[in-house]
Amino acid sequence: MIKINDILKILPHRYPFLLVDRIIQIEPGKKAIGLKNVTINEPFFQGHFPGQPIMPGVLILEAMAQVGGVLLLSMTGNQGKLAYFGGMDKVRFRHPVHPGDTLIMEVEILKTKGNAGKVKATARVDKKLVAEGEFLFMLVEREEPYETVEGAQRESR
Repeated sequence: MIKINDILKILPHRYPFLLVDRIIQIEPGKKAIGLKNVTINEPFFQGHFPGQPIMPGVLILEAMAQVGGVLLLSMTGNQGKLAYFGGMDKVRFRHPVHPGDTLIMEVEILKTKGNAGKVKATARVDKKLVAEGEFLFMLVEREEPYETVEGAQRESR
């Protein structure tokens, strides 16, 4: 299991764009399962179907891609790199995701070659398929060590 503090070390995303709360299972180089607790406190619910809030589909895809990024970056030789989202294929939305749902995202590697990777991802709520797709990534070196905004603010004081 990879908890949120370790996810923050792997992915450069921060609130409100970090959409993975936990990696509950990982087999480096093969597959990963991630979890996102969807709460009414999410900032997008204020404007996305007020009165009948649903999680935007693009954010479901982003959450799935972030689990894919963690999976690819867990492979030997990829630690410390960035996983840039390169494209998506075969994307389908099956059911809406509501506040209070727990989004379970399963990602498996289809292929890797050099600094590129392709994964297949599914998202489920209560075992019901809500979205699926294939995602392409490019893995690139970080230009400099990643530092959080909070860390930079502490150092400047």
